Amino acid sequence: MLMPKPDQGVIDRRAEIIAAMRAIVPGEGVIADDAMLRAFECDGLMAYRQLPLIVVLPETTAQVSEILAYCHDNGVKIVPRGAGTGLSGGALPLADAITLGLSKFNQVLDIDYANRCAVVQPGVTNLGVTKAVEGDGFYYAPDPSSQIACSIGGNIAENSGGVHCLKYGLTTNNVLGVEMVLMDGTVLRLGGKHLDPGGYDLLGVLTGSEGLLGVITEVTVRILKKPETARAVLLGFNSSEEGGDCVAAIINAGIIPGGIEMMDKPAIHATEEFVHAGYPMDVEALLIVELDGPKVEVDYLIERVSEIAKGEGAIYSRISESEEERAAFWSGRKNAFPAVGRISPDYLCMDGTIPRKKLGLVLQRMTEMSDKYGLRVANVFHAGDGNLHPLIMFDANQPGELDRAEEFGADILKLCVEVGGVLSGEHGIGVEKRDLMGEMFTEDDLKQQQRVKCAFDPDHHLNPGKVYPTLHRCAELGRMHISRGQVPFPDIPRF
Repeated sequence: MLMPKPDQGVIDRRAEIIAAMRAIVPGEGVIADDAMLRAFECDGLMAYRQLPLIVVLPETTAQVSEILAYCHDNGVKIVPRGAGTGLSGGALPLADAITLGLSKFNQVLDIDYANRCAVVQPGVTNLGVTKAVEGDGFYYAPDPSSQIACSIGGNIAENSGGVHCLKYGLTTNNVLGVEMVLMDGTVLRLGGKHLDPGGYDLLGVLTGSEGLLGVITEVTVRILKKPETARAVLLGFNSSEEGGDCVAAIINAGIIPGGIEMMDKPAIHATEEFVHAGYPMDVEALLIVELDGPKVEVDYLIERVSEIAKGEGAIYSRISESEEERAAFWSGRKNAFPAVGRISPDYLCMDGTIPRKKLGLVLQRMTEMSDKYGLRVANVFHAGDGNLHPLIMFDANQPGELDRAEEFGADILKLCVEVGGVLSGEHGIGVEKRDLMGEMFTEDDLKQQQRVKCAFDPDHHLNPGKVYPTLHRCAELGRMHISRGQVPFPDIPRF
């Protein structure tokens, strides 16, 4: 995995850059000691590590603007970082780049129940948004498994989903507006509390852009009224294929649950031994299906789902009869990743999305790959929208196992594309999937995407080395220009 060659000139100017940053962010906002920098050497993809040039922790939008303007004018790269929970290496530092941490942007600024939205800083955790509004019967719908730690700013960078994204959408469906700082220091607002902003959907472009276009300093999110009732059912099957067929049958019946999650036998056993959620241990696959809404509707639909499951071969069915029991069902799923960490020294958590009807085929092929590479795999995923999270288990202390795990993961992602899916559902491309982008996009596709990058960051100072396997100079692409105070417009070609 190759990264851009470090700029030795920038490294040689490290003391000068530190002094400049301390002038902008006084006190303890600049970290330059190697021992303290270790805390920032990687994100959740811990197979790759690199000490940053320095870390800067601003507290205000004005400070962020000054930092980016300095870096723009002095040729210094920036790697934005949220909570560091990302799993694709999107926040991997560079030796010649400032890691810009947004953890001090941790305030809920405004709660507007009339407009069903909240304004928060990007360092507020995903679960923190719900905690801020749940006393009044509201919540924030996207709920990735890391929601207790992951930040809203990072969720936007990766377009995170979660167990309830089937019905309520990904981050992009729940963000109304942002304040962001461009690489030259320009502060820009996109969207807001209103539902339908005019003009181009630049907010849609920004969501999922992995820190390549700007630094987010404020977020307006949609909040929802908590459903009157929510009930979940555990469904066990003799095979993952039967479980996959049941998912398709539920959706084909016109039922859109709040969430449909699936776990295979290795994941079930690891999770039950860790959480004791009450999962059946004698099934090959387990579905968690949740229905929410008015009580009469939920009671009817959960019985319908149970009937459909029985027709698809379910050998186990258990409907939650209390809020505590429903929470217990979900506690297992939410803790599946750490549960697998108890039975394997290391694991890679992959992230690809496939058409639901291909679920059985892909699971069968993954079993064959597991035998080929001699590595165990546990499957935990958002079955409703086909977002797979295979957990490839390995021991980095055993020579060659990390390489085999990465090859195994690459084959899974290639398979996802082969059956009509995509490389990432919510974790992003980062460095993990960067060199696989050619499996999904043509060179012309990638160049067109980089033209958008050039409009926001023409010198490639924001998070270089991520997402694109080949970085083209903007002049080679037909550069789209942006400068302070100006709106980006592409040059209109002559015909």
